[in-house]
Amino acid sequence: MSDHISVPNTILSKLRLICLDLPEAYEEQAWIGTRWCIKKKNFAHVLMLQNGYPPAYAKASGLDTVTCLLTFRFSPKKLDVSRFKQYPFFKPVWWEDIIGLVIDESVDWDEVEVLLKESYCQLAPKKLAEMVDGR
Repeated sequence: MSDHISVPNTILSKLRLICLDLPEAYEEQAWIGTRWCIKKKNFAHVLMLQNGYPPAYAKASGLDTVTCLLTFRFSPKKLDVSRFKQYPFFKPVWWEDIIGLVIDESVDWDEVEVLLKESYCQLAPKKLAEMVDGR
């Protein structure tokens, strides 16, 4: 989809401040949107949903309008928490340990930071995870 809109720079800037502050984390362009990785493992992915594209994200989120979506890793044991079963969260089906979040004007950036640090620590080597603030 060549005319697909990009994630707003204000959102990318906030996510970069969180993700690139983590040990050895790096950013790369994803097939759509932007992702952050540790040791070739994707711990965060942000993209814009537009007119039902990409369809897997539209289906998972239950949305089809222009919306910014963030996916990240989270412990399957913690996914049963009721707050992750309702908007602004959604549960994609492609991995057991993935969760999604609609990034809109009401997003709590402090919570996003906590969630992304947790996601990073799920995938990072133990030595790197232990370096993350709040662990």
